[in-house]
Amino acid sequence: MEHRPEDFMRHAIDLAVENVRGGSGGPFGAVVVRAGEVIATGVNQVTSTNDPTAHAEVVAIRAACRTLNSFQLRGCEIYTNCEPCPMCLGAIYWARLARFYYACSRQNAAAIFFDDQFIYDELPLAPGERSIPGVRMLSTEGLAAFEAWTTSDRRTPY
Repeated sequence: MEHRPEDFMRHAIDLAVENVRGGSGGPFGAVVVRAGEVIATGVNQVTSTNDPTAHAEVVAIRAACRTLNSFQLRGCEIYTNCEPCPMCLGAIYWARLARFYYACSRQNAAAIFFDDQFIYDELPLAPGERSIPGVRMLSTEGLAAFEAWTTSDRRTPY
């Protein structure tokens, strides 16, 4: 049976609803698809695992990478019931997903107190000007790891 994009989005929405009803976490679900087949799914597990990075998209990306034995998901797409937050959007780019689909906007999420606008507002600021300031130190010494990477014959480009 051929699946349509709407089927995958409904799957993500169903995962999110069930996650709430089951009391396991927030109202977010994600589905990673390749060539019309579900590779992995994920739901928000932030509170159930005490892991602030366990957003549905990140959980699904991690599972898909394990399934495909790859740190890149080229040729895959992700369906999520809400527009990805900045962290999840970063993970989508790092995983090299081809496309993402979403149902609800970040404004919809903000209306139920999942508001990440403050992060978007912080990104254009210099690290030292952010509400959680970044302080650069030991810059020259820090280059040692980059130099080791550059000369390593065991590096895997990504």
